[in-house]
Amino acid sequence: MDLATLLGMIVSFGLIGAALAGGGSPGTFIDSASMLIVFGGTIGATLTHYPLGTVLSVGKVIRKTLIGKTPSTTGILEQFMDFANRARREGILSLEPVINGLTDPYLKKGMQLTVDGLEPESIQAIMEAEISSVESRHETGIELMNALAAYAPALGMIGTVIGLVQMLKTMSDPSTIGPAMAVALITTFYGAVLANLVFLPMVGKLKHRSKEEIHIMEMQMEGVLGISRGENPRIIEEKLSSFQPPKERKPT
Repeated sequence: MDLATLLGMIVSFGLIGAALAGGGSPGTFIDSASMLIVFGGTIGATLTHYPLGTVLSVGKVIRKTLIGKTPSTTGILEQFMDFANRARREGILSLEPVINGLTDPYLKKGMQLTVDGLEPESIQAIMEAEISSVESRHETGIELMNALAAYAPALGMIGTVIGLVQMLKTMSDPSTIGPAMAVALITTFYGAVLANLVFLPMVGKLKHRSKEEIHIMEMQMEGVLGISRGENPRIIEEKLSSFQPPKERKPT
């Protein structure tokens, strides 16, 4: 679980819950009609916007904001230094047993292509195509969450209009004004909370995760290309250290 995401959710919903409890019964803000309009309408509009498969992938998108973990650049640098030194001492084929133990499919593919003897230009083209594919998938996930963030408050406004129409139609009966006004206001509340405390923060987290993942993939590609070209381990180290934040770089 990503600690920042967890803390953000606890703080935002905790403070809103405390504010609701301090102003009276929190149950006042529970309305089934408003939930149907906002939650059901948002899902329905999203299904109209995207193919079913894309909408069903929303669970994976949300999980990425909660559980995603980026490898350490220091660990990657150390890993490639081991690869480079081993290849220099024992030859590129000595990396074959090491590759079988790799769990990162992108890195494993790049190293396997290197051991197979492909030209560096071909390896680079294949690995760049993989990066482009990952960026495209990330962009789809971000667009999906942006769509949810747009539809939720819009459906809240639709619920508000419905509630106001119901209220105006029954002005002669004072007992119906309260429930109709509740639907009018609570739907706006639901839509605003979903958009601003759930979907939009997730969009920001997904963009950050995407940049981190692409950065790591580009670092790995540079390391793979260095080994495929037979570069000196010291040169590979210098190239890969440029991907590290200054505070993580070894002093020269």
